[in-house]
Amino acid sequence: MRFDLDNLPADPALLQQMVRDLAEVVERQKADLAELEALRQQLRQMQRTVFGRRSERLDPDQLDLGLEELEADIARVEAKLAAPELEPSAPAEPPSRGRDLPDDLPHHDLTLEPPGLESGAGVCPCCGGALHEAGETVARMIDYVPAQVRVLRIRRPKYACRGCGSLHQAPAPEKPIAKGMATPAMLAHVITSRYCDHLPFYRQAQILARNGFPVDRSVLAGWAGQACWWLEALHEELAKALFASAKLFADDTPMPTLAPGTGRVKTGRLWAYARDDRPWQGLDPPAVIYAYTSDRKGERPAAHLREFRGVLQVDGYAGFERLAASNRVVLAACWSHARRRFYDLAEAGSPAAAEALRRIARLYAIEERIRGRTADERRQLRQAEAASQVAELKAWLEHELPRLPGRSKLAEAIRYALGRWKALCVYLDDGRVEMDTNTVERCIRPVALGRKNSLFAGSEGGGHRWAVIASLVETCKLNAVEPFAYLRDVLERMVNGYPAARLADILP
Repeated sequence: MRFDLDNLPADPALLQQMVRDLAEVVERQKADLAELEALRQQLRQMQRTVFGRRSERLDPDQLDLGLEELEADIARVEAKLAAPELEPSAPAEPPSRGRDLPDDLPHHDLTLEPPGLESGAGVCPCCGGALHEAGETVARMIDYVPAQVRVLRIRRPKYACRGCGSLHQAPAPEKPIAKGMATPAMLAHVITSRYCDHLPFYRQAQILARNGFPVDRSVLAGWAGQACWWLEALHEELAKALFASAKLFADDTPMPTLAPGTGRVKTGRLWAYARDDRPWQGLDPPAVIYAYTSDRKGERPAAHLREFRGVLQVDGYAGFERLAASNRVVLAACWSHARRRFYDLAEAGSPAAAEALRRIARLYAIEERIRGRTADERRQLRQAEAASQVAELKAWLEHELPRLPGRSKLAEAIRYALGRWKALCVYLDDGRVEMDTNTVERCIRPVALGRKNSLFAGSEGGGHRWAVIASLVETCKLNAVEPFAYLRDVLERMVNGYPAARLADILP
């Protein structure tokens, strides 16, 4: 319904009908607003479940689909509300709710001429007068150009000399796979899709077939293996650079692996070692290295870190403790893991656990304020503000412990914290150290997503391949480097004889 607010009819009957119509619209919009608020409340609840305190009990990936469906429902209702049934004569332009489109994307201009002027005629179709440009209206939309699989035909003309009989021809380009048909760009696409976008090979094969290139998934798996062979030297160079750091995070995650010849799945481990000095203005770029092992024995991280000297921030896994026996490694513990044990008890209604959470929350509030300061500033502020609170927390825990049954969950949580107190306090004296291991846990999440989509690695070789390529992909992401462009570039360089002595120059 459209009407002019400045020129309402004088007929009372028409006015009454307009009021009734308006009342119906208002009631419908009230119902839409109520639905919108209910959906937003569900979204806030799911976001708290994924990103808030409940994230300690639930895997965020489990709720992605539900979040997407809720956001789609919200968009539907908002679109309905944004298309009013009663329009004033001069509607105000609604505020933009979308993101600003990136300027670095390719731009394609589509010019729409007025009807009758498509040929560029400069004559007014109304009166025949001369037309001149009086400005333009520009709107931007996001478009998509489908990916294209193409055949690269390499022609090498031959030139013969009639005088001396010599023959001249450009040398054949090097191939990443001997007698293979995949270019470095194709290999980069396959491994980026697999280890960055977490698309299993069978789904990639379906997509490629839809784009006109039917290929078996075993061929794609073989290509990934060949690409990994080229990238192993880069993985080793990245590990060398990372383990030369003075401060690292470490964590591990299960990696189900198909045992050859048995048809059964065994549990291997994927270890992650990460560096991120940005919170204290460190100069080294962030990086992460993964290593696959067939089990979780403590000797595995000890072997990985045999050259490491410095502070290692870890969770509560006892296998890391053998590293502290030498003077070359200082273990820093994770406050998030200590807090987690109190969290579950506080959720069950324990007042003492809730008090522990409040005290730990005050420590995290200090960290939030000093994030981004230099290491020395962070150490000074922690000594001035956090050290006394940490001492009070320890005294309170020691006071509470004797009053509890020895086998109670709360007593276990307190013993867990007190048993690691020295490692928990390392951050107070070293501004480079974080309160928790969330940095490396964020590096584990993409691996968990890939594991979820693929169920298991096909072999121990597949686990190693996963470690090599994921190390480069995730380090690219940490440094805001586009993984496909990087992998295509380094594969082209290495295939064409890039010197091994300069591999450090092409790390992500």
